[in-house]
Amino acid sequence: MPVTDFKTPEKYTYLNGHGSYHESEAIKGALPVGANSPQKPPYGLYAEKLSGTAFTAPRHENLQTWLYRVLPSASHSPFEPFMDYSSEQLQSVLNHIPNQFRWDPFDTDASVDWVRGIKHLAGAGDPTAKRGLGIYLFAAGRDMDSNTAMYSSDGEMLIVAQQGVLDIQTEIGKLLIRPNEIVIIPRGIKYRVTLPEGPVRGYILELYQGHFVLPELGPIGSNCLANPRDFQVPCASFDMDTNTTWSIVNKYNGQLFIAKQNHTPFDVVAWHGRCKSFEHRDQFQDDDHVVRGLRRTAADFCIYQDYPYKYDLGRFSVIGSTSFDHPDPSIYTVLTGPSDHPGTAVADFVVFPPRWLVQEDTFRPPWYHRNTMSEFMGLVSGDYDAKSGAGFRPGGASLHNVMAAHGPDTGTFEKASNMELKPQKIGVGSMAFMFESSLMLGVTEWGLNTCQKVQGSYNKDSWLDLQPQFKPPV
Repeated sequence: MPVTDFKTPEKYTYLNGHGSYHESEAIKGALPVGANSPQKPPYGLYAEKLSGTAFTAPRHENLQTWLYRVLPSASHSPFEPFMDYSSEQLQSVLNHIPNQFRWDPFDTDASVDWVRGIKHLAGAGDPTAKRGLGIYLFAAGRDMDSNTAMYSSDGEMLIVAQQGVLDIQTEIGKLLIRPNEIVIIPRGIKYRVTLPEGPVRGYILELYQGHFVLPELGPIGSNCLANPRDFQVPCASFDMDTNTTWSIVNKYNGQLFIAKQNHTPFDVVAWHGRCKSFEHRDQFQDDDHVVRGLRRTAADFCIYQDYPYKYDLGRFSVIGSTSFDHPDPSIYTVLTGPSDHPGTAVADFVVFPPRWLVQEDTFRPPWYHRNTMSEFMGLVSGDYDAKSGAGFRPGGASLHNVMAAHGPDTGTFEKASNMELKPQKIGVGSMAFMFESSLMLGVTEWGLNTCQKVQGSYNKDSWLDLQPQFKPPV
């Protein structure tokens, strides 16, 4: 059955489907009928709109979610700098170095919570201009401080759980995230993280521009890869608390700010959210690809959503060659963050799950490569088929930046070049992933030095022992 066998059972119920207009109410009748902001919403709730795009964004990508809550979000004190965290956590100074990087597994820290356990590792661009991305590691050992919630104004976060279980309460509802699951938390959504099974570790890709969407399938057809029905959206759930002081932490331009309020932020009794696509072919003029005066871009072919959702990577339906050659890794794309240039992503989220290899007369591992895209890889569990030995381990990472040469290490090359090419199932018990970006990624000082996890012998251990194989004709 194509579902991960989780050690921790699910505790919440969800709405299913990516590409749907969802609605949910914790109390029957809490959603107004036919109107978004009636003079008096049901049960004396406040109507609040969360805009994920400009009001006038094209309709097929327009993201607006209506929340019906006990008190509006505006009811809080002014934000002030949050001083109780390390300044290097979210630092924005990036070092651009063309070397290949590989990191040992990052340490967990039982003394810190989610807010203090996020470390900025790499990135590009500028959240103030809504351009680029950030890559972070998280490692925490305790629940977030009591009566504390967080949100990011900088971008949309894709969180990869590698170790431990995240119990995430959001304004929209609750999600349980276990290793081999991902969760997407849109810009502005408040959330709180508790750790029901102790220390956690994982990876975060924050998209400063746009939103994560399903990739186009092209000739593949209408199914496979990440199927829309397998994405799960939380159901409405609320707390009734209007007399307790809460702290709201805001990640804003790579800095943390904090405000106080006298009520819980998790008081949304009902919501309905925008998630819509149209048949685009009828919307455009075929001769010049213009609609309403706007040039057609990759974003014009996407399905967007503006509420949190999760996905079990075990449900990914792998596509591969059944004859010869090793296809491009783009066939493993789960979600993509489109740029303005069709077919080129600000960031792709790609996975390498268990799969069969059956190609004949083919070097089956990933080939040697120099890429105009940057490739950041992490490992949730098991091994990665392009690397032998113990250099690339769960909880670690690697970065092959723009045009940084990379590929199978010596051991993998020798084995794959001489093996009997029988049908082979690889990756059993393994899940590797990649954040691939069209941007040149810089590495923070924490990633270069402070973490003390950079493998100085990465090149030597991987490629310097490769020998010439060329045998010219006599």
